[in-house]
Amino acid sequence: MPTPHNAAKQGDIARVVLMPGDPLRARLLAERYLEDVTCFSEVRNMLGFTGSYEGVRLSVMGSGMGIPSMGIYSWELYNIYDVDAIIRIGSAGGLAPQVGLRDIVIAQAACTDSNFVAQYGLPGTYAPIADFGLLRDAADVCERDHAPYHVGNLLSSDVFYCDLDVHRQWSSMGVLAVEMEAAGLYCNAAKAGKRALAIATISDLSLSGESLSAQDRQTSFTQMMEIALEVARRA
Repeated sequence: MPTPHNAAKQGDIARVVLMPGDPLRARLLAERYLEDVTCFSEVRNMLGFTGSYEGVRLSVMGSGMGIPSMGIYSWELYNIYDVDAIIRIGSAGGLAPQVGLRDIVIAQAACTDSNFVAQYGLPGTYAPIADFGLLRDAADVCERDHAPYHVGNLLSSDVFYCDLDVHRQWSSMGVLAVEMEAAGLYCNAAKAGKRALAIATISDLSLSGESLSAQDRQTSFTQMMEIALEVARRA
């Protein structure tokens, strides 16, 4: 049944969903890669589409920015719409020296400065991690396509504008890049007993000041989309 955030009915959404943060990137992916596309939700302009890719039924939906927004949409997909796997496709800021603009980062795990995990009341520090099967497929596709990629830790931060010393500290612990959603997605997947993976394209390098334009972020990350589509097809 529809929720306050999603107009889809049961059966409208496929078992595997690709989730960019930007709903316009969701529309771009649906229009460029999917066949027989239908729009299942336009609530709050968080666009969602279902179609087929190489004969496999898939959905794509925006998540919005930040763990609270990702937390709402992914929770509903897992727990109300019976989605089995969500693959986040987004942008990230490179932190590690070996990471360059447009490189692909596959998030094996997601550190966070968010309080999202506190809701579970765990007697310690929880480590949000990806589904290994999805991660392995993503790395395989990157190898096959000769895509420049890295596998490791992301930081999912609640803070977009921060002192660069904060980024240097995370970089010193081997964190590859910073974004704002993966940890919340991984927590929701774990709690629901479902699967999740975050794949990011590096859009800027905060420690050097290099960056891509907003238009590039919205429309040019096609390599990441194609990797995620192949992983979703296999899932």
